[in-house]
Amino acid sequence: MSVYIIAEAGVNHNGNLELAKKMVYKAKEAGADCIKFQTFVSKNVVSKNANKADYQKQQTKADESQLAMLQKLELTFNDFVKLNNYCKDQGIQFLSTPFDFDSIDFLASLDMGIWKIPSGEITNLPYLVKIAKMHKPIIMSTGMSTISEIEDAMSILRENGSGEITLLHCTTEYPTPYTDVNLKAMDTLKEKFNVPIGYSDHTKGIEIPVAAAAIGATVIEKHFTLDRNMEGPDHKASLEPCELKAMVNAIRNTELAIGIAEKKVTESEKKNIAIARKSIVASRDIKRGEVFTPDNLTVKRPGNGISPMRWFEVLGKTAKCDFEEDELIVV
Repeated sequence: MSVYIIAEAGVNHNGNLELAKKMVYKAKEAGADCIKFQTFVSKNVVSKNANKADYQKQQTKADESQLAMLQKLELTFNDFVKLNNYCKDQGIQFLSTPFDFDSIDFLASLDMGIWKIPSGEITNLPYLVKIAKMHKPIIMSTGMSTISEIEDAMSILRENGSGEITLLHCTTEYPTPYTDVNLKAMDTLKEKFNVPIGYSDHTKGIEIPVAAAAIGATVIEKHFTLDRNMEGPDHKASLEPCELKAMVNAIRNTELAIGIAEKKVTESEKKNIAIARKSIVASRDIKRGEVFTPDNLTVKRPGNGISPMRWFEVLGKTAKCDFEEDELIVV
């Protein structure tokens, strides 16, 4: 089964429906399986006193509240209806993460096939219960979470009827330092919870998500933007469309390269056996009747004669004909 690649548009549309549609088109063009947005009613998500994260202050107005920032990034429910339909037209799966109860109810009306729980909601019990009762598959990010917190969230989801759960290892920092990625935590999550494991990436570049796919991630989520120089909280830590396409291609090539556990000679390399391997040949002219010795034999390419693995079997035998230097030996 192929890695499920989520192109995370998030709020990189800057509250503009037409930009959001362009992102849908670019995500499809890049080969992503899904494009994911964020659905929220700003006043239901943050209080007027909520501060912004440091990375948000760096990329937006430092003296602006988190509420004011989100209000500029908010799309209407009707916008999401249009985006859902546009995704269907483009042949890419629509997905959006809800951040409040009204948004959950709205997205339920769109009959999404998957629900995505963000890292920040993993300790939100009523939110988890409401999502679980949709009885649909769930993808849950685990940034900022301890194993104990993930255990609690998993129990709540399962007790309330959730479908299959996929956990995404994640580090909630934009961009994430490579030293904080800790891809080996994917193994811990797999062993502890026995569910499919993926990776939500916030590093710069494409190397880390490709590495995650190589070690078994079933889902890869990566932020992208139309232009990293646009104003907004997440653009700087996002891929541009050409980079998103490169990531998708690299993951697909990695999937092909992983292969199967059996070690065997592949069809593509069989033709190179005779070229790369060696045979026993005459190291000088040899006359009929001479005894083969290390002084008149050597090993050279090509490999379509007697294998050097028979070296000691050939030594001591008598030449049945004349051999010129470099000629393949026959016995």
